[in-house]
Amino acid sequence: MAPRSHRARVLNRRIPLPLWAQLLDDLVRRLEANAFAKKFPSEHELVAEYSVSRHTVREALRRLRETGVLVSNRGRLTVVRQASIEQPLGAMYSLFQAVEARGMEQRSVVRACDVRKDPAAAGVLQLPPDAPLVYVERVRYANEEPLAWDRTWLPLEVGTSLLTADLTHSGLYDELYRGGVALTGGREHIEAVVPGAKQRRLLGIGVDVAALAIGRVGCMKNKPVEWRETLVRGDRFSVTAQWSRTQAYRLDVAGTLPADVL
Repeated sequence: MAPRSHRARVLNRRIPLPLWAQLLDDLVRRLEANAFAKKFPSEHELVAEYSVSRHTVREALRRLRETGVLVSNRGRLTVVRQASIEQPLGAMYSLFQAVEARGMEQRSVVRACDVRKDPAAAGVLQLPPDAPLVYVERVRYANEEPLAWDRTWLPLEVGTSLLTADLTHSGLYDELYRGGVALTGGREHIEAVVPGAKQRRLLGIGVDVAALAIGRVGCMKNKPVEWRETLVRGDRFSVTAQWSRTQAYRLDVAGTLPADVL
């Protein structure tokens, strides 16, 4: 049986408050109780559940869409807009920790974790083209929804501990730290992109959702030891910056991230 907070309340037709407003209030109450975590009901289902007209339902849903709580497009189901993962610029961060800090369950589907050669990644890490690299590829989830597609390359001597680590519910930096590796800084390049068909399938998004491509070089004592390419859903992730009259943040013209970072 569903929890009491998840159930629909009977609307009162004897009071001056319009039915659409009562319905709106009750939907907000149920949304706050996470009653629609799996699926938001259709107009037809709400009409039947509350014994009201379709006009009443549409007016309440229109108000929810105006406030950004609900998202729907022609021919697609209405869904509850999920909270955005907000990340500050100019700080070392972990997507794992950012998701957990917002009370969401973090997990990863590990698509690959092995040793391979990649001349392009080796060049970014300032290594010979045939240097063996630890490669980790994951699809990152926030609750049950895909958030990011993540690919990481590290020198073999740095990333060896990852080959036997369980990365499904752990952050890569946490596992590196357990292996005696702690990054001290780095550089990121962030740009908006239009994801391709394969990328949309991995992220569970439609053609109307853009993405942020993040290229990161992580360093230990100014030596690059991590090259990471992450594609993040644009509707679930944002970056922020702080500035003052005496200290500004930097905006660069989009370009190629150089290999000789830091």
